[in-house]
Amino acid sequence: MENLVSIFLFGKEYKVPDNLTIMSAMEYAGYQLKRGCGCRNGFCGACATLYRIKGQSELKACLACGTKVEDNMYIATLPFFPLVKKVYDIEKIPATQQIMMQLYPEIYACVGCNACTKVCPQELNVMQYIAYAQRGDFKKCAEESFDCVMCGCCSTRCPAGISHPQVAMLARRINGKYLAPKSAHLADRVQEIKDGTFEELIEALMDKPLDEIKELYNNREIEK
Repeated sequence: MENLVSIFLFGKEYKVPDNLTIMSAMEYAGYQLKRGCGCRNGFCGACATLYRIKGQSELKACLACGTKVEDNMYIATLPFFPLVKKVYDIEKIPATQQIMMQLYPEIYACVGCNACTKVCPQELNVMQYIAYAQRGDFKKCAEESFDCVMCGCCSTRCPAGISHPQVAMLARRINGKYLAPKSAHLADRVQEIKDGTFEELIEALMDKPLDEIKELYNNREIEK
């Protein structure tokens, strides 16, 4: 018999197997996830979740797709957080510190509390990449924030109202557009795709049974 634990979804108690993720446990309990469910096999940031274990005061943030349930876990999903997203034309903005000052001036109100870093489910050094953004060091900001999944957990805890994921996105776009070396082989591959070079191969792959596709994927040659 499966080992069951008690979880509380939006205040209501459910008994679920202890080997499930929060996302799977919600479906086990009868919830139909239509939004904020991610890609099922990894993390995309859409399933940001807050939880607290009964008897403990700490409120924790996580991604529901990759976090296992615990006994007496009180859960509330956070499918959307109102981040500030500025509109800009990446073809026209300058790769200078002034663009951060213009679009996201709130980053200069950072009080250094580090709450953003502590709550990040990806364990990113969020406060550090904001510091890079403040200095206009877009390359380092892009590298430090590379694994950000845009869940918004960091912004929920920020007293300065910083939209950390959007600041990081701007830095990565500037870095990719103006600072990072051009990738000639990537441009060649994109052109091959546009020319239809791989269409026959893709169609043949789509006709294969799912089990064979999984086998091909699991034994594929990975470029180094």
